[in-house]
Amino acid sequence: MKYLTLILLVFLISTKTKSQDITGQWNGKLKIQGIELRVVFNISKNDTTYTATMDSPDQGAKGIPVDKVTYNNHILKLEIKQPGINYNGTYNKDTIEGTFMQSGLSFPLNLTREKLENEVNNRPQEPQLPYPYISEEVKFENSKDQVVLAGTLTLPNKDGHFPAVVLISGSGPQNRNEEVFGHKPFLVIADYLTRNNIAVLRFDDRGIGESTGNFKEATTLDFSNDVEAAVEYLKTRKEIDKIGLIGHSEGGIIAPIVASNSKDINFIVLLAGLGMPADELLLLQDELIGKAYGVNDSILQTSNTINKEVYNIVIQNNKPEIIKQKLSEYINHALQDNPDFPIPGGMNKEDYIKMQIETLASPWMSYFLKINIEGTLKKVKCPVLALNGAKDLQVPATENLNGIKKALEEGGNKNVTIQVIPNLNHLFQKCQSGLPLEYSTIKQTFSPDALELIYKWIETQTK
Repeated sequence: MKYLTLILLVFLISTKTKSQDITGQWNGKLKIQGIELRVVFNISKNDTTYTATMDSPDQGAKGIPVDKVTYNNHILKLEIKQPGINYNGTYNKDTIEGTFMQSGLSFPLNLTREKLENEVNNRPQEPQLPYPYISEEVKFENSKDQVVLAGTLTLPNKDGHFPAVVLISGSGPQNRNEEVFGHKPFLVIADYLTRNNIAVLRFDDRGIGESTGNFKEATTLDFSNDVEAAVEYLKTRKEIDKIGLIGHSEGGIIAPIVASNSKDINFIVLLAGLGMPADELLLLQDELIGKAYGVNDSILQTSNTINKEVYNIVIQNNKPEIIKQKLSEYINHALQDNPDFPIPGGMNKEDYIKMQIETLASPWMSYFLKINIEGTLKKVKCPVLALNGAKDLQVPATENLNGIKKALEEGGNKNVTIQVIPNLNHLFQKCQSGLPLEYSTIKQTFSPDALELIYKWIETQTK
């Protein structure tokens, strides 16, 4: 999901630059809690304007544009407006010594011209060609928004009619494999289900990969329109009979939205889906991840108080200009009242406030904070399987699964299966701590136990 803390690693991704002799490729390693993540900035110059892209090879991210770049007096500043990532560094010959910042946390990040060696990710679950099933590249149109989505449809290699599922990705720019941290969970899920006679459609988010559209301006509702288009496409395929949805994280919100508005959905699977108001989830997420990172309790409490109010400002207002004005006034006062509140190193108060406003007033966040999750779930009448990892720090299992179960049952849904899977994190990997920092270091892409559970449940719903 596009949560502020969740995005800490999933989105080590994008920046812009202004400099004279700093064009070219810059490489560094971000070291957090004993884990190293490679970061690559590619800086170009057009007349007097500098632009940049950022790669995060260990997360499978490449060529993501930077939002803002400045370079003055040997000081390089790179800004990602959403999810609020900044890099400030000082250029000295062939080295840039600086700090990477996000969500109140700061980490040293020094860059050099030296290209870092590629470390081969060991992903034993990733399927290899040739596949024992049909894999077809497809495109379909969301005529409502005039967006063309590109994806892959996998079908059992035999005659007959098959149930099919649409895979719905979590927050942030995702390709059809939901590729992140060197893992391709949707490829693994699609492979497993198709080998078990379930067709799977997975597609690039709008504006990502081969899909058209503008990702940055899109909201959860826009993404639900894309999924509706995917369902309409599957209805044109003679091989498909029953259709279901599998949504991960933000996809676990989108699936109920689509299912509540369509009689064509026969079942849905929610993987770390939301069962509580978005603002409450973000506060809980910040607290759990902050504690796991060792953030001081006093800082966490102050942050919680400030975040409650900024979320409330967004929820209570609809016009972007009013939201920005009120956020600016409140955050200014909050920082004055809490002079010890940590602002990321290398960033002044004005830049910090601007970064927060850009993130909180974005179309996605504004819509996300206002979603009536409980009301949407109450409208879902098809069978539902909801799963969470017990060590998920981004969408905590107990609070969200309880909320999903309660809302569905209050809506009269009698076919609801809820399960917490031990030792799994937000990506459904077997883990130690559940921290996002662990994701890239784990060899497992998606728990085999979770895969089997999903398959067997779908099988019972489609007989």
